[in-house]
Amino acid sequence: MGDRAGPEPTVSVRQDLRLLEAAGAHRDGASVRQLAQEAELPEPTARRLLHELTRDGYLHELDDGAFTLRERAPLRHAVVDGQALREHVRPLLASLRDSLSAAAYLPLYDEGEIRVLEIVDSPHAPRVDLWVGFHEAGHATALGKSVLRELDEEARAGYLSRHSPAGLTPRTITSREELLRQLDSAPAGPLSLDRGCPGCAWPDDTKGLHLDICENGIKHVTWEMTRKRVGRDFFAAHSVTELSGWSDYDLENQGRLTEPMAYDPASDHYVPISWKDAFEVVGAALRGLDSPHRAAYYTSGRLGNEATFLYQLMARELGTNNLPDCSNMCHEASGRALQASLGTGKGTVDLKDWESADALFILGVNAASNAPRMLTALAEADRRGAQIVHVNPLVEAAATRTIVPHDFTDMALFRATRTSTLNLQPRIGGDMALLRGMAKAVLERSASDPKALDVTFIERHTTGFEEYRALCEATTWEELEHQSGLSRADILRAAQVYGEADRSIVSWCLGLTQHEHGVDTVREIVNLLLLRGNLGREGAGPSPVRGHSNVQGNRTCGIDHRPTDAFLDRLAEACRIDPPREHGLDTVRTIQAMRDGEVTVFVGMGGNFALAAPDTPATYAALRSCDLTVQVSTKLNRSHVVHGRAALILPCLGRTEKDHQRKGVQSTSVEDSMSMVHLSVGMKRPASPHLLSEPAIVAGMARAALPDSETPWDWYIEDYDRIRDTMAEALDGFEDFNRRVRLPLGFRIKQPARELVFLTPSGRAEFSAAALPDVVPGAGTLALGTMRSHDQWNTTVYSDNDRYRGIKNLRTLVFMNRADMRERGIPDLGPVDITSTAKDGSERFLNGYTAIPYDIPRGCAAGYMPEMNVLCALGDYSTQSDQPIMKHVKVTIVPAAG
Repeated sequence: MGDRAGPEPTVSVRQDLRLLEAAGAHRDGASVRQLAQEAELPEPTARRLLHELTRDGYLHELDDGAFTLRERAPLRHAVVDGQALREHVRPLLASLRDSLSAAAYLPLYDEGEIRVLEIVDSPHAPRVDLWVGFHEAGHATALGKSVLRELDEEARAGYLSRHSPAGLTPRTITSREELLRQLDSAPAGPLSLDRGCPGCAWPDDTKGLHLDICENGIKHVTWEMTRKRVGRDFFAAHSVTELSGWSDYDLENQGRLTEPMAYDPASDHYVPISWKDAFEVVGAALRGLDSPHRAAYYTSGRLGNEATFLYQLMARELGTNNLPDCSNMCHEASGRALQASLGTGKGTVDLKDWESADALFILGVNAASNAPRMLTALAEADRRGAQIVHVNPLVEAAATRTIVPHDFTDMALFRATRTSTLNLQPRIGGDMALLRGMAKAVLERSASDPKALDVTFIERHTTGFEEYRALCEATTWEELEHQSGLSRADILRAAQVYGEADRSIVSWCLGLTQHEHGVDTVREIVNLLLLRGNLGREGAGPSPVRGHSNVQGNRTCGIDHRPTDAFLDRLAEACRIDPPREHGLDTVRTIQAMRDGEVTVFVGMGGNFALAAPDTPATYAALRSCDLTVQVSTKLNRSHVVHGRAALILPCLGRTEKDHQRKGVQSTSVEDSMSMVHLSVGMKRPASPHLLSEPAIVAGMARAALPDSETPWDWYIEDYDRIRDTMAEALDGFEDFNRRVRLPLGFRIKQPARELVFLTPSGRAEFSAAALPDVVPGAGTLALGTMRSHDQWNTTVYSDNDRYRGIKNLRTLVFMNRADMRERGIPDLGPVDITSTAKDGSERFLNGYTAIPYDIPRGCAAGYMPEMNVLCALGDYSTQSDQPIMKHVKVTIVPAAG
């Protein structure tokens, strides 16, 4: 692998944390020397820190000089006075303060009293000046009620027995019964959102855990809940040309959009337009097309199920399946692979399976930043003794240890839990060779161990096994080592974990899918699972990690440019339309069609298409070639300043906001990564009285574009239950939708493959027998993968920091292996020029980037999207999935010229 070095994460790898973790592993105490060795610290440093931790109440020094963790005695001291916890949460509180323009507080319930551990305020966001203490005013303040709401019945009763609800103001609740009623009826959790975080798609906890939250989820919600506004005065003051020169951070940081705007080419400004006129602009453009296929309807993963269903219904009633979506760039490979192998485009496991698996294999996932709530499941798995194997070219923070945010004791003591038992670093694109090597090892072991394979399962439920066995036997260990970048010993270690586990889950994300061979790699995952019957039983199966909150629901509810005949038949019967049967355009082909003048109207439902897509200059040029671009958005972004000859900005409600319609406040549903569907109800006042909901915007466009439509668009918007009733008729698995979605945890869409029913041509699970791809870079070339920073969600960048990778105030960087840097004469932090070479031989450039030495395999490099999207050519997409190859860009990197 060569030399590896890199900046250590600035939070998770701290000296005091290492010592506390080491001490926690020795109930009877451990010596200074032993703890220093385990924490990888010099002994003098360890001795000094151990005495400081003892003085502060975290450790206890025994008579023989050994140190042990103090279990309970110092908890109050640690919680109330612990500087470590304050340092841990202060950046998050500051983010909340800045996003909401209000002081942020961290309250807790400590020894029967409500206390405020930390307050982060500013001159522009002052703290509340209470004339009584919080311990007296718990019943009278929102902060106190937020704590009381989280207590169980016994703890609440104890608090109220000590603090009678006194009448502190004329509006203070003094009735204990009324206070308890309000506490029980208020929305659970610390955020004004009833399920359905608009961030990642990790499932909600099934046991009623109220603090099942994460830093990035809070950032996402508060970014949406900002008090900053972008209205007509802003657009009058700034031309589009001026805004085009602003950074993406500055654009989004202006705040929430407040009213519909239309681009005026004469002045180069956006100007106000009424909703009626905006809808007529869209309707006239769509009615005027000589073919319905000259329009494309893009969907971001934030769109709820009801709006999704109406959106695809509008497109198909207009006569096209041009429904590109963000999944075309992310998990298209997963859906196609699982459909081919198992007859379903989704994973088969749920959270209960994660809780009972003996082994978890996490491939190509940076959970700490992309699915932070997964860390809870990983920490719990470690505690129960499960094996956790992380596979990633970079050893990310989530692959080491975590502090679960709702475990107050661990937070107070800054005590981390392991989240891995084995970390493997294959070369970029080498995962398939690793999986093939694990399968080869299992098959070799079966020659002497009859339990290595589940022969009964294979015979009853699969086809293609013998061909796959022969393929594994014919693949040499030398080739597997060469392509994976791992040693045979490393591969065998992973295979041993898999072979010794009775129940295994394999989970993966974009690190596996954004490659030429993404479909083959995901099918190789299924091959490995089938060998030992890890399907159709508790604690086992495939588990793709979806990135956005409802990207899976979008596909389920009809956003698919390649719909099946069965889907279209049910849609036709339920909605009384004649949907088109011809396949439509995906994301890449939509860009190509706009560039070539074949698509002239582009409608973007959420997201930031201009930045999310590959080959940034080509995408910009394609959007600017359109006659009309329409963006349905909550905040200003790059897609509003890279637009067609005519352009509309249609501002919508956020997920956190109340959606008032004729029949009352409405709810929308979402589907998580594990096929659970539940309702999401906003609780905040809308950012502007001029905002419309996404379903209402879709209905408005549809009415204008389809004046003779028999679809009851207005009737649907009055009450979303009516949309759900139609969805129950049209969508497989949504039967009795309105009742089931209101169950406490919603409902799970049936997964036939979980019941060993395989909707494949053979009626069985199908082994694949794909040849290993050659992923080894040529001489002088590196394989570059794009990724997100920690302080980023998709194309939204909250800051230029990436603290888990040790980066501050820098995004124009490239992570490299130090040996690769030395070979090219690149010093640490030296400026470099990056050149990518596309399949067609064309080149793309990024100059003046900073090279960061990092723990990454030789021949590999990594950097941030969307800045590096420019390096991925529009034509460089997978022939298997049609996904842009964002994780395997061929580049050369040299010292910067001049």
